[in-house]
Amino acid sequence: MTAEILTWETLDRLARRSQHAAITRHVLAMSEPERVAFAAQVETGIRKTGRGDDWWGRGANPGAGFALAVIGCMPSAARAAALLARRDMREEWGHIPAAQFRSIVEAREIPWMADLGARLAEKLPAKEVWSSAWQFVAALLDATPELAPRTEGFVRGWLDDVHTRIGRARSLTTSFRESPFLDALLPAVFEIDGLGNALTGDHWNGAVWSTTPRSPGAIATLVAEGRLDRATVYAATVDRLVRGDRPAMLRPFVMLHDALEPSADEMAVHTHDYARLLAEAPSAIAGLAQRALRAIDDAGRLDMETLIEASAATLLRTEKGLVKTQLTWLEKAARRSPDRAAEVLETAAVAFGHPTLDVQERALTLIGRHVSRLDAGTAARLADAAGTLGGDLPARAARMFGVAAPTASPTAASASASADPGAGALAPPAPAAAMPPPIASGAELATEIVTLLHDETAVGWERVLAALVALPGAGVPVADSLRPVLDRHEYKLTNDGWHGEGLRTSLLGKAIRALLDPAAAPAPSDGIRDAWLFGSGSKQSLRGGPGSVLELRIRELAERVSLAPAGDLTTASARLAEPPLPSGGSHRPHTQPSDPCLRYGRAGELMSTPTRVNGSLDPAVLLARLIRAEAAGWEPWPIDFEQALLRVERDADPAVVTAAADLTSVAGRRFATWLKEGGLPDPVSTRRSQTGKDGRYEYGGTPPLKRRVVAQLEQSQPVDHLLGAVLVNLTRSNVPTYYPRDFSAPVDVTTAVLPQHREVTAAWVLPVIASLADMDDRGDGPVLALLAECAGPIGPAMTLAVAYGLGSRHEPDRLSALDAFLILAAGSEPIGAGVGAELGDLCADGMVKLTRVIPSLTDAYRAGAARPLWELLTAALPALLPVAPRGLPDLLELATQVAGAVGARDQVPGLAEVAAKPGSTRLLKEARRLRTVLGG
Repeated sequence: MTAEILTWETLDRLARRSQHAAITRHVLAMSEPERVAFAAQVETGIRKTGRGDDWWGRGANPGAGFALAVIGCMPSAARAAALLARRDMREEWGHIPAAQFRSIVEAREIPWMADLGARLAEKLPAKEVWSSAWQFVAALLDATPELAPRTEGFVRGWLDDVHTRIGRARSLTTSFRESPFLDALLPAVFEIDGLGNALTGDHWNGAVWSTTPRSPGAIATLVAEGRLDRATVYAATVDRLVRGDRPAMLRPFVMLHDALEPSADEMAVHTHDYARLLAEAPSAIAGLAQRALRAIDDAGRLDMETLIEASAATLLRTEKGLVKTQLTWLEKAARRSPDRAAEVLETAAVAFGHPTLDVQERALTLIGRHVSRLDAGTAARLADAAGTLGGDLPARAARMFGVAAPTASPTAASASASADPGAGALAPPAPAAAMPPPIASGAELATEIVTLLHDETAVGWERVLAALVALPGAGVPVADSLRPVLDRHEYKLTNDGWHGEGLRTSLLGKAIRALLDPAAAPAPSDGIRDAWLFGSGSKQSLRGGPGSVLELRIRELAERVSLAPAGDLTTASARLAEPPLPSGGSHRPHTQPSDPCLRYGRAGELMSTPTRVNGSLDPAVLLARLIRAEAAGWEPWPIDFEQALLRVERDADPAVVTAAADLTSVAGRRFATWLKEGGLPDPVSTRRSQTGKDGRYEYGGTPPLKRRVVAQLEQSQPVDHLLGAVLVNLTRSNVPTYYPRDFSAPVDVTTAVLPQHREVTAAWVLPVIASLADMDDRGDGPVLALLAECAGPIGPAMTLAVAYGLGSRHEPDRLSALDAFLILAAGSEPIGAGVGAELGDLCADGMVKLTRVIPSLTDAYRAGAARPLWELLTAALPALLPVAPRGLPDLLELATQVAGAVGARDQVPGLAEVAAKPGSTRLLKEARRLRTVLGG
């Protein structure tokens, strides 16, 4: 009986049904010439069949079946690899049936399997390597492991495989020892950057899930057994540390170095490598290098020049423990070699320039113990170097070296302050940048929409919304450019999310469809009434705050962008479009819907498009837009115009105010009144302390935080502004919000709504900012710098936001808070005392960790903000001194430096009592040092 001839149609049918045994029988039944002849059909079929032909939609994925045909027919490794390495085929490597694959290879007696394995190994992704895919490739190379390529993907997959093979009776050492790839791939572990995390091998240690790497111990065991060459592994370890990487990636190699326990003779060969690590490496590696060099020195193998050179580079490192150890080592060297003592002590004086006073004091004390043995020239040079000392140390140095003490009067201190890095005046903040030019074509609009779908920005939204209105009104064709966008991004532009990005992009999709087909426009809505409101009476608030305004604007655009021109509208349609009052509101619109002058139709342009990237709108520009609208006979859309008014800069040119009074339209008259009355009245902002409630959100009876301080808002007078009225009223509960991002928008979108009222926006976003510090969240810190660049008075919401930001868990958020502090400190309204009082309150009971705050304050001092920083410190210290939270000695040390820079003579409440306590703890020493400086 003649076997059925295998055709591509048969192969495709069997592969989609996962009938791998049948495919194997067909391949084995063919002669070798028939297989080679069939290879061309397989190549053509696989290349024509792929994702575009819906592999998944017509049954099982056929990739595994196709792979069997590839192995059964291809005449060379190159042709087989070209097919198997295709992305759609590569995803099926782990599903290729091993038994059938092996039977085909054995029947054909294929000689190029190792070559195929090497080619496929190079196609493995560098990071996310599926174990099943790696095992398929590794099986091809088991017999010839020396041919395995040292690519990151294959080596990473090997390390993962070694760790997953551990069992109850199988240790990691055994897994390494039995791997055929140990000798071929282990050197690459030291050579490829970023592989350190693959050595971790998270595991259950019997009590907890541990991330402590076990690979270093296993490799050290193989070295001790002689399975691996000790000199090679040790040299590769040191080389890996010298070449550097992220600290987390280097941790396993530090552990391996310690596990190898190199002798002083072994380490002496790498003396210069350790010296380089001590000066440049991350803290943990520098500590390792310091220990190694000391061991070399103790063995008499370290020359004095290397010690001095390494010390000079080390003494200015920020790690105080490392520097103090180095100073102790230098003193030991000075006693051991009296003839080189002067040179050693001058090296120790490098620490006079260290940013912390206790390190400076340690260096001065060390030198003081040997000053009597110094020659006059060395003493003079050390006295000159002591000029960089801070706090009370210059006076001590003067007595030590027998020179005149520095002048300590406030006048002299102020005169010398200009030499201090933190004492200079801050430059005034630069104005916000101007908005980019408007979008000019349909193609550019399509490009900006796609960009917006991938990365929401306030500037992007403003340009897109403005173009959706302006381009069609100006007769610019956009349909042919926008239809492909709708087709290619249908999900994002159709998915009707209930809030946030999903809602904004789906509303954008409705606007685009309404522009292309007026029949698709959504029915007119009640504007703000459709938004989520909370509260009652005249104090209703907009759910989501300023971040929700953009959603209202996009909805309004979708409803109105396809309306007839304003001149064709009837009074009835105008009445339909007018947004009614929020329920219970005390404010009234400036016109009634029946006003015959009121015409809402297709707008010629948006009123609210800002002139600066922070959302501000030049009053003269809005005036010009209103004049054009009056000339064309159309009225601005309600929410669009409300947003425009909120953005108008506070200080309008008198000429603009005069010209606005001549406007005759409803919007024009309202704009004139807005300018005359000074815009939206600033609300009353007050602090509110919230207390965590047991049992909320299944926290097992313990709240995630004990206390949080927020701000609430209340209108200072009745507000004739629909949007403004629901934004200047905000009532907070007495329980913290544990999920503050439920209704959040991108930070720049949020701040661009009220650029003239940063206190209002700060009150709305304060729970999000507080969570950066008290719940260790991350990512929203940039809102602080954006708020600082806005205008308006500073109240408790802004000072609390900056205080919480300075105590954020993650450094990028702290840096944003520092930027905000520096911008505000350079402004006309004092900020330091308010932020300091909040920090004192929040850090006193641990709601904000003081240790997180100090690095940012230190950076503020170095940036030239000494005077506002001193105001902050004098406001914070009275609350902190009685409770002495962790980090207070460092804060007192910083206060001493800042006080010296500004020539302060303030009396800090509580400082004298702490300084007078008996003892020699660092807290008491720093308190006494500050008292001395303040006392002149």
